[in-house]
Amino acid sequence: MAAIYSTFMTFLNQGDHIISASAVFGSTHTILTKYLPKWGIESSYFDMNKPESIEALIKPNTKMLYVETPSNPGLDIIDIEFVSALCKKNNILFVVDNCFATPAVQQPIKFGADLVVHSATKFIDGQGRVLGGVVVGKKELIQPLYLFVRNTGPSMSPFNAWVLSKSLETLFIRMERHAASAMQIAKALDGHAKLSSVKYPFLESHPQYDIAKKQMSNGGGIVTFELKGGIEAGRNFLNSLQMISLTNNLGDSRTIASHPASTTHSKLSLEERAAVGITDGLIRISIGLENAEDILEDILQALGE
Repeated sequence: MAAIYSTFMTFLNQGDHIISASAVFGSTHTILTKYLPKWGIESSYFDMNKPESIEALIKPNTKMLYVETPSNPGLDIIDIEFVSALCKKNNILFVVDNCFATPAVQQPIKFGADLVVHSATKFIDGQGRVLGGVVVGKKELIQPLYLFVRNTGPSMSPFNAWVLSKSLETLFIRMERHAASAMQIAKALDGHAKLSSVKYPFLESHPQYDIAKKQMSNGGGIVTFELKGGIEAGRNFLNSLQMISLTNNLGDSRTIASHPASTTHSKLSLEERAAVGITDGLIRISIGLENAEDILEDILQALGE
């Protein structure tokens, strides 16, 4: 969040306007709606499934466009090249939150993003040991961001930076394992009688499957599904898990299940959650490095098989 906040504060001034996808992390939503307005910065949301709606939101004072792709937790995907072309046409800074994909799976700058933000706390660390964030881009953009961070203090400790530098050595091979297991599990769950839907970027049933295949090297390590039965079914499922951890983190070596409506996106109202597809029965599974069959067995037994 320090990386996201610092990016906003470095490049947005009083009187500016930012356009953001509505499907963003709950704390990002809070910054956009609660804190930026205090400094005279306005924001507008668009539906990631309707990228053609972006152009109508552009104003003379629009200075930044922000997206998270794949989104958290709905795994919505947007065509980065399409948005980049729109931003370049209107001289707007294009920022992509690449938390779910990591540089091992998706490199938004190759598709036209100006700045890319990562939550290093997640897959980049990979073992839930440290908190951290990353912003990458051209030197002329990173220099003012560096000065903001240096003068205002949201910097990580040298030890945490060292831990993350070691984590990068295994990032690509870890993401290959996360993705291979996630694909196997998503396929096995697709069509399950207790589920109304299963979502994974490399499942052909994903609405943006073709876009995912174009800009991602694999589907990543996150699988989401919608339980029939709403909030009660969600509670029963989570309470029945035996091996899988329960927390609102993701990107760990261990498989983690979370219930976005009551954790990561609890700051949103019921209406706001519904607008970005977060229902009471939505479960997000961050697939770990355990044996894929063991992970699947735990999920299936928690579903009542």
